[in-house]
Amino acid sequence: MGELPLDINIQEPRWDQSTFLGRARHFFTVTDPRNLLLSGAQLEASRNIVQNYRAGVVTPGLTEDQLWRAKYVYDSAFHPDTGEKVVLIGRMSAQVPMNMTITGCMLTFYRKTPTVVFWQWVNQSFNAVVNYSNRSGDAPITVGQLGTAYVSATTGAVATALGLKSLTKHLPPLVGRFVPFAAVAAANCINIPLMRQRELQVGIPVTDEESQRLGHSVAAAKQGIFQVVVSRICMAIPAMAIPPVIMDTLEKKDFLKRRPWLGAPLQVGLVGFCLVFATPLCCALFPQRSSLHVSRLEPELRARIREQNPDIEVVYYNKGL
Repeated sequence: MGELPLDINIQEPRWDQSTFLGRARHFFTVTDPRNLLLSGAQLEASRNIVQNYRAGVVTPGLTEDQLWRAKYVYDSAFHPDTGEKVVLIGRMSAQVPMNMTITGCMLTFYRKTPTVVFWQWVNQSFNAVVNYSNRSGDAPITVGQLGTAYVSATTGAVATALGLKSLTKHLPPLVGRFVPFAAVAAANCINIPLMRQRELQVGIPVTDEESQRLGHSVAAAKQGIFQVVVSRICMAIPAMAIPPVIMDTLEKKDFLKRRPWLGAPLQVGLVGFCLVFATPLCCALFPQRSSLHVSRLEPELRARIREQNPDIEVVYYNKGL
């Protein structure tokens, strides 16, 4: 076999991102929990392969499949804009196991106020790490901004959960099981914009089709954050809506009545099964490299682009995850 050619575009995902199926295949790879088991040496080896290839240096004996594998390992652990290694629980490959545990426990222990507060706090703490780790752009965010976002989202989630819990006391038990989902949906609307408030202040990088940076846009940040909020809420729907219905039915059966200790692991398992599919499919709702028409940009940026690149009609940006 000859040496691998240098014209493989690993700046983009392997599959066509203009189609939902292509994006889904991409995110099934990105969110694969098995990437969490890779050692630091394996991550560094993949980073070296990718960076060398981008620099025009092909690792001897490297095949195309190995190159793509290295790219996805690299993407699973390093931020696309800053190049920094993402903390383990902040990686997209940690979404399924972490959310499976947290969501399963939120749905299991929703009856008592202390456990509602505890698991909502755990969930928002995890979300804060994920939202920061997968933010768009390379603009720094201060400790004060992080603290404000974290406290606001946690307070909002707990207040929503406790408020809805009190309203559903006299309603059927099945209704009460959906309180955690309402709290999570409300918290996502708070947590993500606040955790990424720096982007709403200074904008995120926008580029042309060849990835040449054209400037920073707040309009692109707003669109990207809105898409992420929608994706996250949709991601939670199957995991927080299907298991409660199943568990409400099973808990009326003699089998589970005689074995109440099976309730929690069974609920966690059902949530995990839903998340294995919901996580990549909902991430795929919008392209990672989203686009925005030049006419929707800020007047100053639009004028600068029109002056320097009059043929450009669409700009591109990383929406975050």
